[in-house]
Amino acid sequence: MDRETAAKPLVMIVEDEPSLVTMLRYNMEKEGFRVCEAMDGEEALTLLAERNPDLVVLDWMLPIMSGIEVCRQIRRKPRTRDLPVIMLTARGEEGDKVRGLNTGADDYLTKPFSLPELMARVRALLRRVRPSQNKGVLEYETIAMDLAAHRVTRGGRHVHLGPTEFRLLQFLLQHPGCVFSREELLNAVWGPDIYVEPRTVDVHIRRLRKALNGEEDADIIRTVRAAGYALDVEEAVA
Repeated sequence: MDRETAAKPLVMIVEDEPSLVTMLRYNMEKEGFRVCEAMDGEEALTLLAERNPDLVVLDWMLPIMSGIEVCRQIRRKPRTRDLPVIMLTARGEEGDKVRGLNTGADDYLTKPFSLPELMARVRALLRRVRPSQNKGVLEYETIAMDLAAHRVTRGGRHVHLGPTEFRLLQFLLQHPGCVFSREELLNAVWGPDIYVEPRTVDVHIRRLRKALNGEEDADIIRTVRAAGYALDVEEAVA
């Protein structure tokens, strides 16, 4: 593999519909991505052990092992816990979407979906997870975010964050004390060109709180009823 090819992001497609895999591969390679694929959950985990994809497009309904379980396994392993995951599913109910996000998916797309929308979400997610080119450290209270090293600590304790939670915290650290609505956070963190339901923000705020708050730590994220969220320890509520 030459250097130019190796520099292209590798997208792993986990899908058991051959026609859909063929279509996704064609369009992703056309957009400049490399592609690897798995037809079931077990094959996906085996392939993950052999390859280092930059992003996974994961179907919910898979033979042998469901996409939900594959996503859980991805988040449990240190090597892949930060790997971006976009979940594809025919399940369109809000409860199913929340379940998928709570399992660890970074984004969720209901079948049938448009290819331009999927490609836009892939590109947006890959942009968010690349290490920031900015140098320096963002700090608030006992939280420190090293932008160069892509690391977060609270009171000296390492805080593990997924890519979306990292970007969300970075934005809040840049505006401590300011209250942002769900729509404002969606525009800032997900991007104005990507449609994501406002409820998605709540899911990622919960995950961010869980990662940041130890047993004796105050909740650093304040919920403002009918308004949104702020990084504000003085009036933080659970």
